[in-house]
Amino acid sequence: MKRFKNILCVVEEVSSSKPALMRALALAENNQASLTVAGIAPHVSVGMGIPENGKISNELQAAVVKACADELARAVEILGDYQPLQTKVIVGIQFLEIIHEVLRHDHDVVIKTAEHAEWPERVFSSEDMHLLRKCPCPVWLVKPSAPTNFRRIIAAVDVDDAYPPGELKSRQLLNRQVLEMASSMALADFSELHVVHAWEAVGENAMRGTFMRTNEEKVRAYVEATKQQRRAGMDRLILDLAEVLGQEALEYLSPELHLVKGRVRKVIPVLANRLKADLIVMGTVARTGVPGFITGNAAESVLHQIDCSVLAIKPMGFETPVKLE
Repeated sequence: MKRFKNILCVVEEVSSSKPALMRALALAENNQASLTVAGIAPHVSVGMGIPENGKISNELQAAVVKACADELARAVEILGDYQPLQTKVIVGIQFLEIIHEVLRHDHDVVIKTAEHAEWPERVFSSEDMHLLRKCPCPVWLVKPSAPTNFRRIIAAVDVDDAYPPGELKSRQLLNRQVLEMASSMALADFSELHVVHAWEAVGENAMRGTFMRTNEEKVRAYVEATKQQRRAGMDRLILDLAEVLGQEALEYLSPELHLVKGRVRKVIPVLANRLKADLIVMGTVARTGVPGFITGNAAESVLHQIDCSVLAIKPMGFETPVKLE
């Protein structure tokens, strides 16, 4: 199971930072990891005829950094004397500087307070969405209202095997990462674990349409065969998990499996809302080798409909489009 060794926690306002900080502290303690807590100060662009690097603009920038550092110092007081702990203020565009920090210092997870979205129909802000799409390591967005201990965790997996061999292997590895991380957190929090896969029988409607007019018995047999194939995929995942956790831990965890017929963008948000899930663990990239490629509209639609914390994981081989200068 993946062990985090170099954690980056990003905070802004003291009032909303506690859940993310406490999650970062617990993860650091459980993994005996180093922890960096960073605040992001905006770059001061003064304009109005004031030179970019002149005395006034430099003084303004220094004041903004000082205010951010003071806020950061107040926020990390709840971490006590945890070591190794480092704090820093980073200046610039938030998502870019977080990713630069990951690239410079090889952080293996980013934990951040989820921001309020700019638009009422969105759950996560544009900065958070940029981070989910482009950050090379897992990103954990913690809701300011997140409970101290998660009660219900959802692991969203894709066990469809109708992909080219290279992509299929990448998806299978990603499924294992998702399930192992969700299981680890469920065990740590004594929470329920729900494993969900949304499936569809491709072409079912066309088979019933006026053009094909397939016998209904054949259509039902095809749909049932698809369902059984996905059920077998879920069973294999759980068997793999037993090898990682051990049979005793798996029996204690007793994950509940949800094999739900329907589109991903509809099934997962409905289930998350019905269960009142506190965290969803999911993969965010389908294909490797394509910079900044998120799983398309389905994944983004899910993220914009769930009102809980999210841990988003990239597959092996993902390349961020953000580069260090």
